[in-house]
Amino acid sequence: MKTADTGPSPTGRPTMKERAMDELVRYLQVAGYLFVVLAALLFYRNALLREVGVSALSLGMAAGKALILGKFLLLGESAGIGRRFRAKTLWVAILRQAVFMWVLLIVLSAVEEFLVGLAHGHSFAQTLADYEAHSVSVLVARSVVLLLVLLPLIATTELSKALGPGVLGRLLMQEERETRGH
Repeated sequence: MKTADTGPSPTGRPTMKERAMDELVRYLQVAGYLFVVLAALLFYRNALLREVGVSALSLGMAAGKALILGKFLLLGESAGIGRRFRAKTLWVAILRQAVFMWVLLIVLSAVEEFLVGLAHGHSFAQTLADYEAHSVSVLVARSVVLLLVLLPLIATTELSKALGPGVLGRLLMQEERETRGH
């Protein structure tokens, strides 16, 4: 019986410690990407609002949202969301996975809004009314932007899986002359 996860497993599979570390790194990568994109969108929104005399910049909110969305994405990945059917081409796999994750994030974000409302002492009906008070065009625009944010993330993930473990990272880190064979 193994008592500690200190080294490689005798079966060649990653230890619990290695899996936890890999998941933490993946989470930080996803949340970091989402934070950068959300912060850029927030800066843009703030610039537009500043033109009409309103200033509302909250990087903390962008960081919190990135952490939450990142966790939702990793939960979706680990649950195998969108993996039931094999795609014939890589671009179909990317598009399919992006759409499945997009729907998952929309649903889980709505659930999150209701839970936050309940935590703040609002009734379910009041939280729903607050949610419905948002303009439909704003909700659709946010949803489309979320899909556009997901596409590069999913494309990179799917491309990395297609190339094999570590290949994309090595390709991205090689100096230009090495990739040409000189």
